[in-house]
Amino acid sequence: MGRAAEDVSEGHRYRATDVTGTRPARGVVTVGTDHHQFNRLMDWLDQWNRANPAAVEWTVQHGSSRPLTGIDGYSLKPHTELLEDLRQADLVVTQGGPGGIMDSRACGVLPIVVPRLARLNEVVDDHQVAFARQLAGKGLIELAQSESELHAVLDRAVRAPDQFALTAGSSDVAQTVSTFGAVVDALVSSTPACRWRLRRR
Repeated sequence: MGRAAEDVSEGHRYRATDVTGTRPARGVVTVGTDHHQFNRLMDWLDQWNRANPAAVEWTVQHGSSRPLTGIDGYSLKPHTELLEDLRQADLVVTQGGPGGIMDSRACGVLPIVVPRLARLNEVVDDHQVAFARQLAGKGLIELAQSESELHAVLDRAVRAPDQFALTAGSSDVAQTVSTFGAVVDALVSSTPACRWRLRRR
């Protein structure tokens, strides 16, 4: 997690979002580097896009998953380029791993988080669910655990993007790293097997 904070700190900026209905919102989807597919997220986003055509201009890092329908995406991208995408974003949708969540917050955007599920073979266990729920309880993310929840949050993000634009105090990198560390430590103390998974994503 330290690398992410170092990469972001120099180019970090805080902004007042200027989506006023005259242009589409800028959205980033990032699912990390896990080799498991996360097509469920792409399906949910496709459904929302069909109901809201041209509402968002998406940049999609889809990993091993399929891309969004009709949108050119990429499997992987250099971290510095991904951070630049995040800095330009009005909204960010990501999996429940700490890397994407912290990068989004450090770039000034409250992330919309959809955790991967083990029962759907999207990840080896449900550590992302536990992690995301703890962060949501602290107000650090917008958690969406169902398709209807995701669609409702996206509707709100497009309608009121300023609610997802973090202020300098709320997205302070050092504070976020400290808070994440406390959450990880709490999870590790109850589930030691999660240590390596939480630290590597």
